[in-house]
Amino acid sequence: MSSDGDGGGGGLAGFVRGAAVDAKTRARLADAVPEEFFACPDGLTPRARQALTYERLRRAGLAAPPAAELLADPPALCALLDRAAVADPALFHVMLLHYTLALGPVLRFGADEPETRRIRGELESMATFGTLLMTEVGRSNSHLSPRTLARHDPDGGGFVLTTPDAQAAKFPTNTAHPDVPKTAAVYATLVHGGAERGVFVFAVPLRGSDGAVPPGVRVVPAPDTTGLPVDYAAVLLDEVRVPYGAWLRDGAAIDAAGEFHDPEGTAAARLTRSMGIAPQVWRAVVSASAAVTRAAAGTLLAHSAGRTTLGRLAPRRPLTDYRNQREAVLGALAAGYALTAVAAHATAPRPGPASGPASGAAGGPETAWAPWSAVDRDLALLKAAATAQAQETVSACRVHSGAPGFAAVERLNSYRGLTHAYQNAGGDNELILYDTARAMADLDRYVPPEPRDVAPDADLDSPETWMALAGEAERRMRDRLAERVAAARRSGADAFAAWNGNLVLAARTAGACADRLVLEIIAAAPAAADPDARPLLRRVLGLHALNLLERRAADLLNEGAAPPGVLDRLWAARRRVCDELAPHAGELAAAFELPAAVTAPSAFLTAH
Repeated sequence: MSSDGDGGGGGLAGFVRGAAVDAKTRARLADAVPEEFFACPDGLTPRARQALTYERLRRAGLAAPPAAELLADPPALCALLDRAAVADPALFHVMLLHYTLALGPVLRFGADEPETRRIRGELESMATFGTLLMTEVGRSNSHLSPRTLARHDPDGGGFVLTTPDAQAAKFPTNTAHPDVPKTAAVYATLVHGGAERGVFVFAVPLRGSDGAVPPGVRVVPAPDTTGLPVDYAAVLLDEVRVPYGAWLRDGAAIDAAGEFHDPEGTAAARLTRSMGIAPQVWRAVVSASAAVTRAAAGTLLAHSAGRTTLGRLAPRRPLTDYRNQREAVLGALAAGYALTAVAAHATAPRPGPASGPASGAAGGPETAWAPWSAVDRDLALLKAAATAQAQETVSACRVHSGAPGFAAVERLNSYRGLTHAYQNAGGDNELILYDTARAMADLDRYVPPEPRDVAPDADLDSPETWMALAGEAERRMRDRLAERVAAARRSGADAFAAWNGNLVLAARTAGACADRLVLEIIAAAPAAADPDARPLLRRVLGLHALNLLERRAADLLNEGAAPPGVLDRLWAARRRVCDELAPHAGELAAAFELPAAVTAPSAFLTAH
């Protein structure tokens, strides 16, 4: 078997790179995020560190393909963001905001008008950096109904934006640095003719080229943080005036007579439409989760390979002879390959939201906790699954790298900060799970797996067994959840009480659905790889399947989808697969093609 680690087109490395981005574009993206970006000078103040991040963002944006091309080509945009995430999670974060959440709405919703073209030009040329003002500090789920209001100004022809009080302040935003120009995509409720017309996006300058804020804008810097070190701040708007062209109106209009028109028809439909920028974010977050998982796995292998232990059971024994370390290393590599397959699936062309009968009113499916499932249920669910898996794997790599993984460099800690932050950022994972569970219970764009019996001695190496076990647990959980909610409603409980009493089951049911989706993806993935890579790829993806089933064991047993003793069988299968994979660990990691800076946690010793 060949890993093709020399950068050719096939083997395991070809599977990791995928076929969607050609070699010329990859080279250009590598130039946009050069190897110097993989390190940060010591001794910088927080503000100097943030300034360096934005300077690197400017350099990357000018060296990369044009923004409109990237946004029209999700694999290429994700490849750029992946490299940024591995180099510096803070750079990834501001780059993601700039491209997908600021420029994205301008390109998708903006009209072909002089003001809109001017805003677009400044963002594309990196004359200003894009940021997002969506979440409001004082209420949970604030994106469903922002208290920040936009009102049409009939005299000036534009709009006036206002946050009514401090509880409606937009937070978190990356707007605190006093010398960095910023333009925000502001999500606000448009009020016109005495009625709320829906949530729209407005492009609002927050800081000029000299960092100065315009009249009516107040920026309140947050304390410095190290988890994901960017310039966090809260932003309040006090009758901020913007021209008509700053309304990213997506076909809506206010005519000369003051009449409001919106092709979406209802405020609820407009909300779902305005949140339609989310898939660009989810693709990028899933892909970056895979990238940092691969990087963490490579770091752990570099720490472990050739390392001996003085444990008295067997002094001088190689560290990876101990099964806990061997399974941690190989499990991390397996998670890297599994998330790579998930990322390839997520960035592939999609027909749109999951099909099926929608139970919502005209304008789209119902939303209970968040609008994300109404935008694209499966992609939102894969975002939640990928970030959770990445955070679990990166954390395990940090722990199994011992003191060097914590103290020698910041890399594993910064990956952990990134994956931890995106449990909430880009759509809160718990809310995604709850809304997915509601859709599952109501059979809203969801078809349960068919009932399947699994023999007690079924082959755990078989993808058919993985999916049968996961699917049967999911189906039984969904049925119980639907019945429990329905029974609560029949007994007189309102919707809140019926669901609030079943949130644990709801989250686990949606998690089971996510696991089944992941298993389907990794079962199909080897077919897309070169034939010489398929046997090893099947084994490493099979290891991830075993780990996933172990994590789901409580539900498998609780639902009767697997018999007692299933954990013993899973552990035995994992030992066997890890013993088979151990001689190939270096080959598996080499295919990740990680820069040397990533896989050398103690390199500072040789630099002095």
